[in-house]
Amino acid sequence: MSGISVRMRYGMLTAVVALAGCGGGVKFRPVSDVPVRVGKPYAVRGVTYVPAADPGYDYLGYASWYGHESGNRTANGERFLPRAVTAAHATLPLPSYVEVTSLETGRTILVRVNDRGPFTGRGRIIDLSRGAAEQLGIMAAGHAPVRVRVVEPPEKDRRKLREGKEAPERPVVDARVLANLRAQLAEQGR
Repeated sequence: MSGISVRMRYGMLTAVVALAGCGGGVKFRPVSDVPVRVGKPYAVRGVTYVPAADPGYDYLGYASWYGHESGNRTANGERFLPRAVTAAHATLPLPSYVEVTSLETGRTILVRVNDRGPFTGRGRIIDLSRGAAEQLGIMAAGHAPVRVRVVEPPEKDRRKLREGKEAPERPVVDARVLANLRAQLAEQGR
């Protein structure tokens, strides 16, 4: 024979067959900030959402988290990684960067939005990945009152988030500002 043992040929054939099987699977877009995709209007459960660039986006509402979709494709085509610091938003361009502040603790983190949602729950404005929920400290509660605002972070922070890592936390919000934000959210609910 050609000097390759039967065992080696079998191992190589197994590897080729396994790789060939991967070719028919889901294709994922590389994690990148370009192109930014706004998207067309879409409907979920009878509600129409209209994606749009909104550099002044600054809203109060509720965050929840998700993490069971590991390996699925996000709305912008990337692989969903539960431990990465990412989020789903119904209308912001993909990707976008937002600061998410817990109205319970004042803790603020930077998050990369690369998916669509949430589509359930009254007042929910963002779904955080497991990694983002852990960094913000809302894992145990499952959901929390938050402030979400669009930001333009420095490239070093964007790079960390694209790599699936945490960006440095932002300064904790002052107690008086936090009390004001809570009062605004309570007024919204009336």
